[in-house]
Amino acid sequence: MRNTPLLGPLALGLHKALKTRSFPGSAAYWEQRYQQGGDSGPGSYNRLAQFKAEWLNAFVARHGIERVIEWGCGDGHQLSLAQYPAYIGLDVSKTAVQLCMQRFEQDATKSFFYYHPFAFHDPLGIFRAELSLSLDVIYHLIEDEVFETYMRHLFASASRYVVIYSSDEDRRQDPHVRLRNFSSWVQAVLPHWQLLERVPNPYPFDASQPERTSKSDFFVYGRIGNGQE
Repeated sequence: MRNTPLLGPLALGLHKALKTRSFPGSAAYWEQRYQQGGDSGPGSYNRLAQFKAEWLNAFVARHGIERVIEWGCGDGHQLSLAQYPAYIGLDVSKTAVQLCMQRFEQDATKSFFYYHPFAFHDPLGIFRAELSLSLDVIYHLIEDEVFETYMRHLFASASRYVVIYSSDEDRRQDPHVRLRNFSSWVQAVLPHWQLLERVPNPYPFDASQPERTSKSDFFVYGRIGNGQE
């Protein structure tokens, strides 16, 4: 009998299903990645990182922001380009937090903490800043409960602004990438936050240059009145 090869779409679907089945979960994926010597990804390096840093530094200076909190500090390379008066960085990877602690050991303006979305409760507002950041994180939150919990923490920690750098569409891509239409979620769940501005990145995604381009843009949110999360 002649061997019949798997049809292309079927083979691709099977391969994707097997990869998804072996995916350990968002937090475990990033811990394993950093433990094995991986980094935060191309968005945190080279021209993409430079664009983000220049825009954020200008935003912080323009609005007189004194304290920034970032939900997903990663390996610290993006942060090395930042000019923030005071900074708090959190990450789901203990290894990433340790990398940042070592990298900025002599910098008294920066503090780092391990973040577990289901073991975080801050009614006193200890983790609070004028500006709360999420940079290239949201589309890595695969689990719905993790995404929603993260988003609530992200916005609850901001007294003035939330800046998100992400794509804004719903689509599953890779086991560790799930594009999310987060702006619709914010509008439905956190109506006391208003989208003030969307700033396109100057290097829109190009499949021929995936390491030098991005699907992400800046989304700037401002609090309406004294609304509470």
